[in-house]
Amino acid sequence: MNNFIQLIKNEQMKMYSQTATWVMLIILAVLVVGIGVFFKVDGMLMEDSGEPSENWEEQLQAENEQLQQEIDKEPGFSGMNEETIAMNQYRLDHEIPPDDYDAWNFVQENRSNISLISLLTIIVAASIIANEFKWGTIKLLLIRPISRTKILAAKYVSVLVYAITMLLFLYVLSFITGSLLFGFASINEPYLFMKDGEVQEAPIFQHTASQYLLSSVNLVMMATFAFMISTVFRNSALAIGVAIFLMMSGNTIVGFFANQEWAKYILFANTDLNQFFTGTPMISGLTLGFSITVLIAYLIIFLGLAWVFFTKRDVTNA
Repeated sequence: MNNFIQLIKNEQMKMYSQTATWVMLIILAVLVVGIGVFFKVDGMLMEDSGEPSENWEEQLQAENEQLQQEIDKEPGFSGMNEETIAMNQYRLDHEIPPDDYDAWNFVQENRSNISLISLLTIIVAASIIANEFKWGTIKLLLIRPISRTKILAAKYVSVLVYAITMLLFLYVLSFITGSLLFGFASINEPYLFMKDGEVQEAPIFQHTASQYLLSSVNLVMMATFAFMISTVFRNSALAIGVAIFLMMSGNTIVGFFANQEWAKYILFANTDLNQFFTGTPMISGLTLGFSITVLIAYLIIFLGLAWVFFTKRDVTNA
């Protein structure tokens, strides 16, 4: 175990000794802070900042009456209006004032940057094996009295550690930036969302943390795929290109085959686990347990192929 931990430490040291790794962190930090400053200066999201109006109940009631009139006029386009009415009524029934834009909203806005972290992690995963062959250091690595399985596992765990680090960095930086620019009321302030046609309530910290965690599933799967392609073909460019293409076109692929019975077995139909908690599954009949099972199966296939090719490959000519 000590050897395995030391291998991971070595991989982390190699990773953070590269300028590209720090450039990635700086790009992410500049993006988060830049978005926050833009929102603050632009002021579009801060027009109604401050304490909730004393007559917020009357305002919500008036809004519901207006929305109901719109529904009566055009019942075919009532979906969003009905959700808004339900949200407003829940606030009225439970005496929950409307939220102002604060740090928690900013944290949720920056969840979209997880796609950028996925891109950066794919680059790391695609390079961590392929570069050993490219630079000719694979021989030096394999002559050590450590099994190939342990070396491969250490490299994969290092990729996961990098992904988790970037994810935590994004969450913490988003919260700090949002707090400084917009402030926040409480770590337990309620967050309302629609689930199965009903209004649900959850503490905002729990909600944002779970959203980030669930959104990282796609990150892990695509990084594992890039890791596998890199190990099999020893080509980082190929691994990066294919992984990024599939990541960007995944939802389109699922939408195109959505009417097929076997569509639920497509990887990208199952990577967004948020759909089971705060949304509607992309494919009818899809369940959380089924998606987790499919994801585990893909993970085993990806890692199994990587292990077979890495442990059986002859590196005398590498």
